Parts: sequence; structure tokens; C-alpha cells
Amino acid sequence: MNIDQFNFAGKKAIVRVDFNVPLDENGNVTDETRIRGALPTLKKVLSDGGALIMMSHMGKPKGKVKKELSLSQIVKNVSAALGVDVKFAPDCANADTEVAALKPGEALLLENLRFYPEEEGKPVGIDKEDPKYDEAKKEMKERQKDFAKKLASYADCYVMDAFGTAHRRHASTAVIADYFDADHKMLGYLMEKEVKAVDNVLSNIKRPFTAIMGGSKVSTKIGIIENLLGKVDNLILCGGMTYTFAKAQGGKIGKSICEDDKLDVALDVIKKAKENGVNLVLGTDCIAADDFSNDAHTQVCPANNIPDGWEGLDAGPETRKAFANAIKDAKTILWNGPAGVFEFDNFIGGSKAIADAIAEATANGAFSLIGGGDSVACINKFGMADKVSYISTGGGALLEAIEGKVLPGVAAIKGE
Repeated sequence: MNIDQFNFAGKKAIVRVDFNVPLDENGNVTDETRIRGALPTLKKVLSDGGALIMMSHMGKPKGKVKKELSLSQIVKNVSAALGVDVKFAPDCANADTEVAALKPGEALLLENLRFYPEEEGKPVGIDKEDPKYDEAKKEMKERQKDFAKKLASYADCYVMDAFGTAHRRHASTAVIADYFDADHKMLGYLMEKEVKAVDNVLSNIKRPFTAIMGGSKVSTKIGIIENLLGKVDNLILCGGMTYTFAKAQGGKIGKSICEDDKLDVALDVIKKAKENGVNLVLGTDCIAADDFSNDAHTQVCPANNIPDGWEGLDAGPETRKAFANAIKDAKTILWNGPAGVFEFDNFIGGSKAIADAIAEATANGAFSLIGGGDSVACINKFGMADKVSYISTGGGALLEAIEGKVLPGVAAIKGE
């Protein structure tokens, strides 16, 4: 079912949103991007005359109730964004009373789904090596079905609008869909946009195609890097990964972050890039610091010749130019992961250079997709969200979709 064609009048709709928003030490929301992203879907339910039930996770409580991860802290933000007084159910699995009292045009937010281990469906308190693990896993899968069935019982229809969790087969993202027929389950507007944006990057490539992969570890990005090597014209690898590549090629990297067990993987990526005719852009110089702090002493040095006791924390001036050159003429751009420790204001230069080049290319007609928490945080920090084509709300989901994997949260709706 398409959400545009569905009339929610007189119906209760349960919507899986991604309200896993950052909070400060006082429980105040510091970035409302994900709440804003869900609004078109939520407002459609309410304006049709439906009753709205929202469910989400927050953080990783691992099946235990943790006050600091309670969604009660964001009720005021969701209420303000939606323009209605949102009610709250303090127990997502025992919300029958709150659901029964819900009238058309009203909204209810359920407590953190992950306070129940059944949401993720992983056995708790038992190692994978334990002989009884398979039995525990099987039992948990049954419990997960019961949990999903309970959530489904609250509503007449189900809307999946949490792209950030679409790559997980959780109770609320995929299993719940089994309890609704094809005419009563659908993707929300945000999910539809996300799926279309990924499709735009992978199936509707306008060349040159430049992908920028940042972050600290090669290991978390290797699948997507290998997939991209068959698709892109330019591949920029930056951030902490720089130093694994530098060391793999015999460089001296001081105390920079490095995955010593991935040096052969780095060399393999270099080899495959050559074989595929991909222009692989790696950092040649860096801003090195004598301490991991914003106030550290710094120096510019070659990325493969960093003095002992120093570590690379940002891309250097020559590297920034090389990045910009590989981006500015591109017609399709994908950015996931910063070029340095952008949380420290003195080490944002590399990421800012990437953002500026992407903005310039986008203004010249490129399609630019920014995804992953840190890249999105960068764009927002620089106040440049309106200078790119699309900002994805999903980190892991985006990467898995680009890796070519089927997302359970999408398959459950589309019946794939």
C-alpha cells in the first residue's frame, strides 16, 4: 500500500519512527533532525483523522529499563513539532489502556522498545559459544513474535518510517508487518524518500561519481568500499582510515589510529582500485597533534611520516585540495564519514573542505547524498544542510543498502 493512497480516518495507526535523538546530560534534545524527518508521515495520519501511535528505540539499553534512555524526555519536543499534546505510555508492551483512550486526531508515544530484549530478538545473558545458545535463540525468536503481535494489536494499520533501523529484523521494524495484510502496511514518506535517494545514487548514476568514505576504521567500511569500487569514478578515503593505508604502504604514522590487522585489506583496496580504473584519493598530508584534544600543539606533516608521539587528527592543506578536485566536477556524490576529528573545532578543516566542494558541485547540478550520523552532524554544524541534495537519516541502513543488501524493514512491507 502507498501511504498517499491510504485514508487513516477513524483508524489507529502504529508508526515505527526513529526518535533515537541525541540528549545532553539533562535529558534535553540537542538535535531534532530525526523528529522533523518523521513529521510528514505523522501529520498525514492526524490530518486524515486517524489516531497516531508512535514507537521508537533510544540508545542501547540491551533489554533493561534505563531512565536516562526513556522516551518520556522527548515528549515535549515531539508535541511541539507535531502541534498536538502527545500522550505517553510508560510501558510499550502494556499500553492497552492508553491505546483504548486514544481518539482520532490524538497522538501517543510508547516507551523505548529496547527496554524489552524481545525487540532486538537476541538471547540475553548467554554466550554464542554456550551449547544452549541455539535453543535460547529459538525461544527468543518466539518471544519476539509475541512482542510484535502485541504491538500490532494496538492498531488497524502499520507504517514503517524508520530508515535508520531498516537494516535490522527487529520486532517493530519487520516482524510486526507479518500481522497486517498488504493493504494495511506501508512505508512512510521518509522511508520512501530514503529508498528513492539510494536508488538515485546506485541505479541512476550520472558521472563522474565520487564517493567519500571517512571514519576511523577500515573494518566497518570494507563491504561498502568493495561494492563502490565497481561503481565509482573517484573514491576518497579519509579520516582515521588514512593511517591504516599509510602504514600498509610502509609509512610512519606516529601514534595515529591504525588497524594493524587490516593492512593487507588496505593494500587489496589499492590493488582493486587500480584494476577497476578508479581514482583512489588518499591523504598525502595531515594536521598532526601531540595530544587528542582541541588545544593540542599541531603541525602539518606528510600522512606517511608522522613523528613519534604525534597523531593525525585532520586532513592537511594539500589533501584538502585533492579532495576538492575529485568532488567539484562530480555529478553524483555520496559522503559518509568525516575527514578528521570534527568534534574539535581546530580539526574541522578537512571535513569543511569536503562540505564546501560538495555544495559547489550540487549548485552546479550534481546529486549529493549525505549519510551517517557524523557526516550529517558535520553538515549541520557547518549550517549547510540546504546546500546538498539529500541528507539520509540512516547510517548503518544506508551503508547496507549501498552495499546492495536487502533491508528487512523494506522487504517486510514490499513482501520481497
